Amino acid sequence: MPKIPIADWIENIVDWMETALGGFFDGLAMVIEWVVNLFSGLFLLPHPLLFIAILSVLAYLVGRWPLTLFTAIGFLLIDNLGYWTETMNTLGLVITSGLISILFGIPIGIWSAYSKTTHRIVFPLLDFMQTMPAFVYLLPAVTFFSLGVVPGVIASVIFAIPPTIRLTTLGIQQVSGELSEAADAFGSTSWQKLFKVELPLAMPTMMTGVNQTIMLSLSMVVIASMIGAQGIGATVYRAVTQLKIGQGFEAGLAVVILAIVLDRFTQGLFKTRKRGE
Repeated sequence: MPKIPIADWIENIVDWMETALGGFFDGLAMVIEWVVNLFSGLFLLPHPLLFIAILSVLAYLVGRWPLTLFTAIGFLLIDNLGYWTETMNTLGLVITSGLISILFGIPIGIWSAYSKTTHRIVFPLLDFMQTMPAFVYLLPAVTFFSLGVVPGVIASVIFAIPPTIRLTTLGIQQVSGELSEAADAFGSTSWQKLFKVELPLAMPTMMTGVNQTIMLSLSMVVIASMIGAQGIGATVYRAVTQLKIGQGFEAGLAVVILAIVLDRFTQGLFKTRKRGE
Protein backbone atom coordinates (compact mmCIF):
# COMPACT_ATOMS: atom_id res chain seq x y z
CA MET A 1 0.00 0.00 0.00
CA PRO A 2 1.53 3.37 -1.01
CA LYS A 3 2.32 5.86 1.73
CA ILE A 4 -0.16 8.72 2.12
CA PRO A 5 1.86 11.89 1.33
CA ILE A 6 0.72 13.88 4.38
CA ALA A 7 4.12 15.55 4.75
CA ASP A 8 4.00 16.77 1.12
CA TRP A 9 0.45 18.09 1.58
CA ILE A 10 1.42 20.03 4.71
CA GLU A 11 4.50 21.50 3.04
CA ASN A 12 2.45 22.57 0.01
CA ILE A 13 -0.11 24.26 2.26
CA VAL A 14 2.63 26.05 4.23
CA ASP A 15 4.34 27.19 1.00
CA TRP A 16 1.03 28.52 -0.35
CA MET A 17 0.28 30.38 2.88
CA GLU A 18 3.78 31.85 2.96
CA THR A 19 3.34 33.14 -0.60
CA ALA A 20 -0.28 34.28 -0.46
CA LEU A 21 -0.38 35.61 3.11
CA GLY A 22 3.18 36.87 3.52
CA GLY A 23 2.07 40.50 3.88
CA PHE A 24 -0.50 39.61 6.52
CA PHE A 25 2.04 37.63 8.54
CA ASP A 26 4.54 40.51 8.34
CA GLY A 27 1.95 42.97 9.64
CA LEU A 28 0.85 40.58 12.39
CA ALA A 29 4.46 40.08 13.43
CA MET A 30 4.99 43.84 13.71
CA VAL A 31 1.90 44.24 15.91
CA ILE A 32 2.78 41.33 18.21
CA GLU A 33 6.39 42.42 18.56
CA TRP A 34 5.25 45.97 19.37
CA VAL A 35 2.88 44.71 22.08
CA VAL A 36 5.53 42.46 23.65
CA ASN A 37 8.06 45.31 23.63
CA LEU A 38 5.44 47.64 25.10
CA PHE A 39 4.76 45.36 28.06
CA SER A 40 8.44 44.56 28.59
CA GLY A 41 9.31 48.27 28.42
CA LEU A 42 6.60 49.16 30.93
CA PHE A 43 7.82 46.50 33.35
CA LEU A 44 11.43 47.62 32.98
CA LEU A 45 10.67 51.35 33.14
CA PRO A 46 10.54 51.77 36.94
CA HIS A 47 13.40 50.81 39.23
CA PRO A 48 13.13 47.16 40.31
CA LEU A 49 12.45 48.16 43.93
CA LEU A 50 9.65 50.49 42.84
CA PHE A 51 8.16 47.81 40.61
CA ILE A 52 8.32 45.31 43.49
CA ALA A 53 6.57 47.82 45.75
CA ILE A 54 3.78 48.29 43.19
CA LEU A 55 3.42 44.52 42.78
CA SER A 56 3.30 44.11 46.56
CA VAL A 57 0.47 46.62 46.87
CA LEU A 58 -1.47 44.81 44.13
CA ALA A 59 -0.73 41.49 45.83
CA TYR A 60 -2.17 42.81 49.09
CA LEU A 61 -5.34 43.92 47.31
CA VAL A 62 -5.93 40.52 45.71
CA GLY A 63 -4.39 38.12 48.24
CA ARG A 64 -3.63 39.96 51.48
CA TRP A 65 -0.42 39.39 53.45
CA PRO A 66 0.63 35.87 52.41
CA LEU A 67 0.70 36.76 48.71
CA THR A 68 2.24 40.15 49.48
CA LEU A 69 5.16 38.63 51.37
CA PHE A 70 5.76 35.93 48.78
CA THR A 71 5.64 38.46 45.91
CA ALA A 72 8.04 40.88 47.60
CA ILE A 73 10.53 38.20 48.70
CA GLY A 74 10.30 36.30 45.41
CA PHE A 75 10.95 39.28 43.15
CA LEU A 76 13.67 40.63 45.45
CA LEU A 77 15.36 37.24 45.06
CA ILE A 78 15.03 37.43 41.27
CA ASP A 79 16.65 40.89 41.31
CA ASN A 80 19.40 39.69 43.64
CA LEU A 81 20.20 36.73 41.35
CA GLY A 82 20.58 39.10 38.39
CA TYR A 83 17.67 37.88 36.28
CA TRP A 84 15.46 40.95 36.49
CA THR A 85 15.61 41.99 32.82
CA GLU A 86 15.15 38.44 31.58
CA THR A 87 12.16 37.90 33.91
CA MET A 88 10.47 41.11 32.78
CA ASN A 89 10.96 40.13 29.14
CA THR A 90 9.38 36.76 29.91
CA LEU A 91 6.51 38.46 31.73
CA GLY A 92 5.88 40.62 28.66
CA LEU A 93 5.78 37.52 26.43
CA VAL A 94 3.44 35.67 28.81
CA ILE A 95 1.06 38.62 29.23
CA THR A 96 0.89 39.12 25.45
CA SER A 97 0.22 35.47 24.63
CA GLY A 98 -2.24 35.23 27.53
CA LEU A 99 -4.20 38.29 26.39
CA ILE A 100 -4.38 37.04 22.80
CA SER A 101 -5.57 33.63 24.01
CA ILE A 102 -8.24 35.21 26.21
CA LEU A 103 -9.43 37.71 23.57
CA PHE A 104 -9.93 34.92 21.04
CA GLY A 105 -10.69 32.04 23.40
CA ILE A 106 -13.67 33.49 25.29
CA PRO A 107 -15.70 34.49 22.17
CA ILE A 108 -14.96 31.10 20.54
CA GLY A 109 -16.00 29.36 23.76
CA ILE A 110 -19.27 31.33 23.88
CA TRP A 111 -19.92 30.54 20.22
CA SER A 112 -19.26 26.83 20.87
CA ALA A 113 -21.69 26.85 23.79
CA TYR A 114 -24.47 28.28 21.60
CA SER A 115 -23.77 26.39 18.38
CA LYS A 116 -23.62 22.59 18.23
CA THR A 117 -22.03 22.77 14.77
CA THR A 118 -19.25 25.03 16.04
CA HIS A 119 -18.79 22.74 19.03
CA ARG A 120 -18.37 19.70 16.78
CA ILE A 121 -15.77 21.53 14.66
CA VAL A 122 -13.82 23.36 17.38
CA PHE A 123 -13.41 20.67 20.04
CA PRO A 124 -11.66 18.09 17.81
CA LEU A 125 -9.29 20.89 16.77
CA LEU A 126 -8.63 21.60 20.45
CA ASP A 127 -7.86 17.92 21.00
CA PHE A 128 -5.35 18.15 18.13
CA MET A 129 -3.79 21.35 19.53
CA GLN A 130 -3.41 19.93 23.03
CA THR A 131 -1.95 16.56 22.02
CA MET A 132 0.41 17.69 19.25
CA PRO A 133 3.95 18.10 20.68
CA ALA A 134 4.66 21.77 21.33
CA PHE A 135 7.91 21.59 19.34
CA VAL A 136 5.91 20.94 16.17
CA TYR A 137 4.26 24.37 16.46
CA LEU A 138 7.67 26.00 16.21
CA LEU A 139 8.24 24.83 12.61
CA PRO A 140 5.40 26.75 10.87
CA ALA A 141 5.79 29.64 13.34
CA VAL A 142 9.42 30.10 12.31
CA THR A 143 8.49 29.69 8.63
CA PHE A 144 5.89 32.46 8.78
CA PHE A 145 7.48 34.80 11.34
CA SER A 146 11.24 34.05 11.24
CA LEU A 147 13.21 33.81 14.49
CA GLY A 148 12.50 35.93 17.55
CA VAL A 149 9.79 36.59 20.08
CA VAL A 150 6.85 36.58 17.61
CA PRO A 151 6.90 32.86 16.73
CA GLY A 152 7.27 32.19 20.46
CA VAL A 153 4.08 34.13 21.13
CA ILE A 154 2.22 32.37 18.29
CA ALA A 155 3.30 28.92 19.49
CA SER A 156 2.32 29.85 23.05
CA VAL A 157 -1.14 30.97 21.92
CA ILE A 158 -1.75 27.73 20.00
CA PHE A 159 -0.59 25.69 22.98
CA ALA A 160 -2.39 27.72 25.67
CA ILE A 161 -5.75 28.74 24.17
CA PRO A 162 -7.67 25.40 24.50
CA PRO A 163 -8.41 25.63 28.28
CA THR A 164 -10.04 29.05 27.88
CA ILE A 165 -12.26 27.82 25.04
CA ARG A 166 -13.16 24.54 26.73
CA LEU A 167 -13.97 25.98 30.16
CA THR A 168 -15.86 28.98 28.76
CA THR A 169 -18.08 26.56 26.84
CA LEU A 170 -18.45 24.31 29.88
CA GLY A 171 -19.28 27.20 32.20
CA ILE A 172 -22.08 28.50 29.98
CA GLN A 173 -23.48 25.01 29.36
CA GLN A 174 -23.63 24.41 33.13
CA VAL A 175 -25.89 27.43 33.73
CA SER A 176 -29.25 26.20 34.96
CA GLY A 177 -31.90 25.95 32.26
CA GLU A 178 -34.44 27.33 34.73
CA LEU A 179 -32.49 30.57 35.07
CA SER A 180 -32.28 30.91 31.29
CA GLU A 181 -36.04 30.32 31.02
CA ALA A 182 -36.66 32.91 33.74
CA ALA A 183 -34.55 35.45 31.84
CA ASP A 184 -36.54 34.70 28.68
CA ALA A 185 -39.80 35.06 30.61
CA PHE A 186 -38.79 38.54 31.77
CA GLY A 187 -38.21 39.57 28.15
CA SER A 188 -34.39 39.55 28.12
CA THR A 189 -32.69 39.67 24.77
CA SER A 190 -30.03 37.10 23.92
CA TRP A 191 -27.28 39.61 24.69
CA GLN A 192 -28.86 40.61 28.01
CA LYS A 193 -29.23 36.98 29.03
CA LEU A 194 -25.60 36.29 28.08
CA PHE A 195 -24.04 39.25 29.89
CA LYS A 196 -26.34 39.49 32.91
CA VAL A 197 -27.13 35.83 33.62
CA GLU A 198 -24.91 33.29 31.89
CA LEU A 199 -21.47 34.94 31.96
CA PRO A 200 -21.64 35.95 35.65
CA LEU A 201 -22.67 32.42 36.64
CA ALA A 202 -20.05 30.87 34.37
CA MET A 203 -17.28 33.18 35.59
CA PRO A 204 -15.68 30.78 38.14
CA THR A 205 -15.26 28.10 35.49
CA MET A 206 -14.08 30.64 32.91
CA MET A 207 -11.47 32.05 35.31
CA THR A 208 -10.13 28.55 35.85
CA GLY A 209 -9.60 28.35 32.09
CA VAL A 210 -7.89 31.76 32.04
CA ASN A 211 -5.63 30.68 34.88
CA GLN A 212 -4.65 27.51 33.04
CA THR A 213 -4.01 29.46 29.84
CA ILE A 214 -1.59 31.79 31.61
CA MET A 215 0.22 28.85 33.21
CA LEU A 216 0.53 27.07 29.86
CA SER A 217 1.85 30.27 28.26
CA LEU A 218 4.52 30.43 30.93
CA SER A 219 5.39 26.77 30.41
CA MET A 220 6.29 27.59 26.80
CA VAL A 221 9.00 30.14 27.63
CA VAL A 222 11.87 27.63 27.53
CA ILE A 223 10.64 26.07 24.28
CA ALA A 224 10.15 29.52 22.75
CA SER A 225 13.74 30.40 23.63
CA MET A 226 14.88 27.72 21.16
CA ILE A 227 13.69 29.92 18.30
CA GLY A 228 15.12 33.19 19.55
CA ALA A 229 12.61 34.44 22.14
CA GLN A 230 14.50 36.34 24.81
CA GLY A 231 13.81 36.06 28.51
CA ILE A 232 14.44 33.75 31.41
CA GLY A 233 13.68 30.74 29.19
CA ALA A 234 16.76 31.53 27.10
CA THR A 235 18.87 31.49 30.25
CA VAL A 236 17.47 28.09 31.22
CA TYR A 237 18.09 26.76 27.71
CA ARG A 238 21.72 27.99 27.67
CA ALA A 239 22.32 26.46 31.09
CA VAL A 240 20.97 23.11 29.90
CA THR A 241 23.06 23.08 26.72
CA GLN A 242 26.22 24.07 28.65
CA LEU A 243 25.51 21.76 31.63
CA LYS A 244 25.56 24.68 34.10
CA ILE A 245 23.43 23.06 36.79
CA GLY A 246 23.60 25.93 39.29
CA GLN A 247 22.72 28.60 36.75
CA GLY A 248 19.89 26.44 35.42
CA PHE A 249 18.48 26.03 38.93
CA GLU A 250 18.62 29.78 39.58
CA ALA A 251 16.86 30.61 36.31
CA GLY A 252 14.33 27.84 36.89
CA LEU A 253 13.64 29.27 40.35
CA ALA A 254 12.81 32.61 38.74
CA VAL A 255 10.31 30.84 36.44
CA VAL A 256 8.74 29.10 39.46
CA ILE A 257 8.36 32.38 41.38
CA LEU A 258 6.79 34.07 38.36
CA ALA A 259 4.42 31.14 37.83
CA ILE A 260 3.24 31.09 41.45
CA VAL A 261 2.68 34.85 41.54
CA LEU A 262 0.71 34.85 38.27
CA ASP A 263 -1.34 31.86 39.46
CA ARG A 264 -2.23 33.49 42.78
CA PHE A 265 -2.94 36.84 41.11
CA THR A 266 -5.43 35.35 38.64
CA GLN A 267 -7.15 33.37 41.39
CA GLY A 268 -7.18 36.34 43.75
CA LEU A 269 -8.58 38.73 41.16
CA PHE A 270 -11.75 36.68 40.81
CA LYS A 271 -12.13 36.21 44.57
CA THR A 272 -11.74 39.97 45.10
CA ARG A 273 -14.32 40.69 42.41
CA LYS A 274 -16.69 38.16 43.94
CA ARG A 275 -16.33 39.73 47.41
CA GLY A 276 -17.00 43.16 45.89
CA GLU A 277 -20.26 41.94 44.44
